[in-house]
Amino acid sequence: MRKATLSWLFITFFALFSQYNFATTSDNEINQLIEFISQSNATFIRNGDEHSGTEAADHLAMKYRRAKRYAKTAEDFIENLASKSSWSGKPYTVILTDGTTITANEWLTDELTRLRNTEKPQ
Repeated sequence: MRKATLSWLFITFFALFSQYNFATTSDNEINQLIEFISQSNATFIRNGDEHSGTEAADHLAMKYRRAKRYAKTAEDFIENLASKSSWSGKPYTVILTDGTTITANEWLTDELTRLRNTEKPQ
């Protein structure tokens, strides 16, 4: 009986720790994406209106705070919160400094890939 109890406790602890670590990683990636937006010199088009990177980052941070349940992962954040207006359903677009227009989904997905592929300092 004692071995079973210890095994159950270990499994429960591991499951809780794994979920915590996963949530922390996701939160970190999402916060990095929001910071990336804030620091960009891109122009964001939301429902036909132009916004600076800082304004767009503030808006997406607010959406994330209010609707975190829809963003369990960074991919969820991009797909469910950062790619289109929850009010109108219109996709967000980004005008880069070179004049290129790209969807927010594509731009943030590319940045997430870059973040994940960047070698971590030792």
